[in-house]
Amino acid sequence: MPQIEFVTLAHHAEAIDGLLYVQGAGWSELEQPVDPEGNLGMLHMGIGVSLTIGWNETNRSYPLTVSVEHEDGEQLFAVEGSVEAGRPAGATPGADLRSVLAVSGEVQFARPGGYVVRAYVGDDEGGSSRAVSFRVRYPQGIGPAPTGPADFRLPE
Repeated sequence: MPQIEFVTLAHHAEAIDGLLYVQGAGWSELEQPVDPEGNLGMLHMGIGVSLTIGWNETNRSYPLTVSVEHEDGEQLFAVEGSVEAGRPAGATPGADLRSVLAVSGEVQFARPGGYVVRAYVGDDEGGSSRAVSFRVRYPQGIGPAPTGPADFRLPE
């Protein structure tokens, strides 16, 4: 089964030609933009995921889910897909291969508090997962917004 090597948070993430490009990575706290009238603004957020795929696990598709959850367990959004790695020409027989994934989009957190990004590859019978936590705070003097789901938009 492929193994999730790491999950990282960034201001922006892209996966291009098998490489993961991240900008502003490694943070653990965000401030939700709020205008003077108390309206929530949008934040650009990126998530980078790296997986290792064993030689004998190549050329097969594996389900992959990346989700963001509030500390109370409410899932705010999830991105589902699949990962598959082929054996490139010249690869060392038996060597693990690496595959990367990036998710970037505009997000709005409806309330402050703790959040976790979870990445999971595989099915219910077995799989690999990693999680990274972060906190969202509102500007000083701004109270929590009404509870509700987060707004997440992928770039067009």
